Amino acid sequence: MIDGRQRTIIKVFRKYSHSLGPEALQFLEEILDRHGIQNEDVEFSIETIAREYNKQDDAVMKVSLDILRRVYDSLQDQGAGDAESELLDPDSHLYVIDAFEMPLWNWSHERGTFERSSIPPTISGTAESRINAIRTDSLSLRQSVLRNEHFSPSTIPSRDREHLVTLKSSKQLLGRAGERFLLLGMLVHNNEGILCLEDADGRVALDVSKLDEPGEGLYTEGCIALVEGEYTKDGTLEVIAIGQPPCEDRETARSIYGHIDFLGKGSTTLLEDNQYARRVREELSDVYFFVLSDVWLDNPGTFVGLQKMFDNCIENSFIPKVIVMCGNFTSRSIAQGSARDIQRYHENFDALAQLIASYPQITRVTHFVFVPGPLDLTSNATLPRRPILSSFTSQLRGKIPRIHLTTNPCRLKFFAQEIVVFREDTMARMLRNTAEVKPNVSGEDLRRYLVQTLLDQSHLTPLTSQVQPVSFDLDHSLRLYPLPTAVVLADRYEKYKLTYSGCHVFNPGSFVGSSFTFSTYCPAEGSSEEG
Repeated sequence: MIDGRQRTIIKVFRKYSHSLGPEALQFLEEILDRHGIQNEDVEFSIETIAREYNKQDDAVMKVSLDILRRVYDSLQDQGAGDAESELLDPDSHLYVIDAFEMPLWNWSHERGTFERSSIPPTISGTAESRINAIRTDSLSLRQSVLRNEHFSPSTIPSRDREHLVTLKSSKQLLGRAGERFLLLGMLVHNNEGILCLEDADGRVALDVSKLDEPGEGLYTEGCIALVEGEYTKDGTLEVIAIGQPPCEDRETARSIYGHIDFLGKGSTTLLEDNQYARRVREELSDVYFFVLSDVWLDNPGTFVGLQKMFDNCIENSFIPKVIVMCGNFTSRSIAQGSARDIQRYHENFDALAQLIASYPQITRVTHFVFVPGPLDLTSNATLPRRPILSSFTSQLRGKIPRIHLTTNPCRLKFFAQEIVVFREDTMARMLRNTAEVKPNVSGEDLRRYLVQTLLDQSHLTPLTSQVQPVSFDLDHSLRLYPLPTAVVLADRYEKYKLTYSGCHVFNPGSFVGSSFTFSTYCPAEGSSEEG
């Protein structure tokens, strides 16, 4: 008969989709006895072993005793002494990650995990890459929903099972008129313009006429939604409730997929992440990132504001480790402009290079990151956008030693932190493309709804490709899974900051204006302030 300790061991490994045979279970119990682990500490100890087992490349669903022994031996050999004795070097742990450099991981239904694609992504994409992108977005989101406590049954029999919510698929509705169902799928319109919910098995038309108030969030065509309703005789789902899928926090996702190197810069364990986080708080509390948006170089006031910002840095000995400058770098589109407009655009970047180079105290230590906006001249118009054309930035590259001309979006990896930088007029685009389900909110609630929607959707643009063209081979660069530490939503909309599910999201606002506003992000605190 299985005792309480064995139940806990089985429960922890089942969370990672692994099953235990008698020998593996006995081996784990021997480990607990050998180290004198008390009952209240069993789950934490087994969690450490299960997490490391899950990271092994040759890990199989039924736990292998040989691999388990290898994991235990490596944990025994692990020591934090060497890492603790070294001084933290911020520059050696700072990476600016181009969207085109990120490895492509697709969801494998057979393995129940992410699988790295062996085919290099292209800017054009293929029909297969479109299918893979949509499938990975929806299936990975479905897995995180099923892991949520309201959907995932405990391995130990209890009364909580009576209150569990069960997801159904569209094919299970057939012939069951009058019954109530909960579905998870993508909101789309059919050829007749009727709002439907589409999942892997088909689609069903939605009747939202009797829906009183949708759940919090913005509902656009192309987003994933939880829909509850009654199936009718005419084949439609009479919606009584609609909501966003629950968000899975970064720590939970990393505990399951910590062995996967989503950014291509080497994976770390949760233990290493926690050690780095503690040491960054203690040793690097004076490290800051400046984030600016709408740095209009064709506006003379911009250079005045930048000079004032640099002067304040020197006067107060407050030199940031990173300065992120987001577009647009022009106040109006010049894609169809005259030769003189193009020449002026080039000259403005040269003037910016001259200004920055005149502050050697800053250029010696500060990394400058340039992210193009929708109006800037790049080699493509779809997301992700390539860097600003190199013909305009030769002076910047020649005069600034630590320069990163990167894509939109891009990511900054700083020790265990992942910071996503995205320049797009997201608020306006999302509001223009909400489906028939429209929340009646404004101000602070509207900002919260936008942030909640993007993080719940685990995607920067939960829209159809007709609304927001995306290179499907590179759709993974727009995903927000696992949840980042921070997201910069640089937008023409008014500035704001808020934290949702442990992820800090902020909009620095437009730099040009009477106050030259920008945001200062502090990695030690994981929060931002107005600069």
